[in-house]
Amino acid sequence: MLAVIALWVTFIVTLYVRFIGRCKGEVVSDLKDPRVLFAAERTLLAWNRTSIGLIAFGFVIERTGLLIRAIEQTSSRDSLHSSTFFLGMCFIILGAICAAVSSYQYAAILKTLTQAEFPEGYSPRWGLAVNIIVALLGLALVVTLYGVSPS
Repeated sequence: MLAVIALWVTFIVTLYVRFIGRCKGEVVSDLKDPRVLFAAERTLLAWNRTSIGLIAFGFVIERTGLLIRAIEQTSSRDSLHSSTFFLGMCFIILGAICAAVSSYQYAAILKTLTQAEFPEGYSPRWGLAVNIIVALLGLALVVTLYGVSPS
């Protein structure tokens, strides 16, 4: 399990270095138009929905093994439970990673925008905060499910 998590983290870091490292500090637009900010925010919220969907799907898969085990009332299907547990955890981790990486990408885009592209009195940090919370709660779900999983 830890090897899979390490593999995913390595993959995400590699993507980060290749993609985000290129646009760090560059000005994305000189349009002085808040639509650029709103487009970035819509993209962040789309990734937020994707992350929540992956986390929920992973939870359903993880719990399906327990349901099948309870219905059959036999331990002959332990391999099914362990495979659904592992697959569900992978989806939950993927959802948490999506939330974290999209938050970082959004923060990188915010740094490149000029002050004229922010509407007066508008705080673009709320979407970022929600996405970070989703990532943390996804990781907390993994820790919780891993701690209470029957061996």
